[in-house]
Amino acid sequence: MKSTLEEMSLEFSVQVIKLCDSIHNRAHIKNQMLRSACSIGANIREAQYGYSKADFICKLQIALKECHETFYWLELLVRTETVKEDEAKSIEKMCSKIRFLLIRSLNTAKQREMK
Repeated sequence: MKSTLEEMSLEFSVQVIKLCDSIHNRAHIKNQMLRSACSIGANIREAQYGYSKADFICKLQIALKECHETFYWLELLVRTETVKEDEAKSIEKMCSKIRFLLIRSLNTAKQREMK
């Protein structure tokens, strides 16, 4: 059974792929955003099978970094008027929710590691 974070990150990747499919220019930015967006879910999945608590935390930290990077690329696409702001809103909102959940999960994992 998939966790909320796994489900959200998968749906997030799907939405980013669909958005990128609608973009017909700025291939370099589009490719960077696709890589970072899809990496979020991949690292979350990988964390579930980490060989240690430290590995689990490391993978979630990478997912969080990729989340921040994806948000940057999305913001850049909006500011360059490649993507309309209203098209990006739901993806930005989903990205923010994933970031929040990742931070919360990381804080919990780090507290448990100290015990």
